[in-house]
Amino acid sequence: MRFLKFGIVILLFLAAIYAVSMNFVDESRSFTIEKEISYPVEKVFPQFNNLQNFARWNAFFSDDPQMSYQFFSPYEGQGSSMTYRNLKNSGTMGEIFIRYENPLHTLRYQLFEGKHNSPYLIDLKFKTGNQKTKITWIIHTPKQPFLKRSLNLINEDYIAEQIDRSMKNLVHILANKVDKEEQRKNLKFDSLMVEDAQNQLLLGINVTTKNMKNTLFKNIVMNHNKVLNFITMDLGKRDDEYGAPVMITDADNFKDKEVSYFYGIPLSRKLEISDNNFSFRTLNASRNYVIYYQGSYAGRIKPIQQLLLQAKKDSLKSGYLQQTFLERPDDENNAVIKLSLPVFK
Repeated sequence: MRFLKFGIVILLFLAAIYAVSMNFVDESRSFTIEKEISYPVEKVFPQFNNLQNFARWNAFFSDDPQMSYQFFSPYEGQGSSMTYRNLKNSGTMGEIFIRYENPLHTLRYQLFEGKHNSPYLIDLKFKTGNQKTKITWIIHTPKQPFLKRSLNLINEDYIAEQIDRSMKNLVHILANKVDKEEQRKNLKFDSLMVEDAQNQLLLGINVTTKNMKNTLFKNIVMNHNKVLNFITMDLGKRDDEYGAPVMITDADNFKDKEVSYFYGIPLSRKLEISDNNFSFRTLNASRNYVIYYQGSYAGRIKPIQQLLLQAKKDSLKSGYLQQTFLERPDDENNAVIKLSLPVFK
């Protein structure tokens, strides 16, 4: 009994200390976090003023697979909004509003968590230069009741960590966007070039089909749609989360009656795949002889022969031919392909 009374006295004493200490903690706080990202503001700003984009890379949302969203028009800029909730934890829910926008310069978010009437106010400032963008986050936390003011002591570290992870996610998304854009700019068609290729991870399907007029291309179109639908519908990937599709074959199999190939789409990392029809394949870093080709799909044979002939002239061995479809393969008479032949001694 004495120990119980002693314990109660100790608890009351600690509670009194806590209550007194709360007099020295502000009911709300403001703090600033600065980040720099190596992309111009024209590419960065749309990832912030469009809440559908924002929810994809912001770690608070993207790290939680159980998070569900609803977006309301207008879908970008001042007046746009979204609600979120966790499908398994009903306590995790809230609303975000864009209250102010000065395009390419400033934004103001209002974030309401749960049933709280007092919101977070988040002001963002964007400053660009030398193809980089400096982002300043100015965060005003909600007013907390007297006995909950201690939350303000931990909010800054938590938010700073979330912003740091979010910026890494954003860099990854923008890198995929820029890679696709750059790949299609200033292409020199029908010229043999040498390129150093980085590792690529492909998710795709193994196929064998007849090498007859129209049959091969129709088969490619069918399997392109099959792989793309799996990645976008089953895996939920957006168009800037995967690369241009690659078809891997023996370089000279255009002579054969049947063609075996792997058709895959690049992803950034391996995922758990439940469908046995699909598999991962890694393309290792290599030095490639490359020709960009545009024309009928049947016409690709001439530049492929040119690649093989050059490798033979240079006394180099060659690997599997990689056909990267820079445009969706849906027109047999107007294919846009990067033909890559790995070479080595």
